[in-house]
Amino acid sequence: MDTFTQKLVLQTFEILVDTREQQTKQSQKRYNSFKSPYKRATLSYGDYTYNATLPSGNRIYDDSETIHPLCAVERKMNLDELAGCYTSSRQRFKKEFEKAKENKCRIYLVCEDSNWENLINGKYRSRFHQNAFTASIISWMIRYNMNIVFCKEETSGRLIEEILYRDLKERLEGGEFDG
Repeated sequence: MDTFTQKLVLQTFEILVDTREQQTKQSQKRYNSFKSPYKRATLSYGDYTYNATLPSGNRIYDDSETIHPLCAVERKMNLDELAGCYTSSRQRFKKEFEKAKENKCRIYLVCEDSNWENLINGKYRSRFHQNAFTASIISWMIRYNMNIVFCKEETSGRLIEEILYRDLKERLEGGEFDG
């Protein structure tokens, strides 16, 4: 796909927000930070993905069905919420990542108001031991090819958009959507 055609596809880029993502004041702030259009869709895993119109006129995903993203962003509001995913909700969380792996999805875990130092030093409210928590995250990075991004809440929207946009751009440049 030539550069001009890639640019045309990128102009149709939109963010898809999973229908299970709760509508809150914080989520609305996040959506308002997007420079691209967004809409709600049913994702089989992750909280965010993208869609675009290809040169054929087809969309990457048909909006009428459950989407199995090629790239997904899973967002957590802090280490406390993430700890729950690795403890009380571990089986459900694992199933989502297993589905993503089966579909060869690039998956990004964005954790707001967090950093490695707070994780490693146990600066969160869960009783999940910091060594086990750190080991779980790093194991999942390897097992599921998961990329973790720690950020402040106010920058998560921009990071989510940038991750998704760059993933689509890389796939277009690599010829993944040709033909």
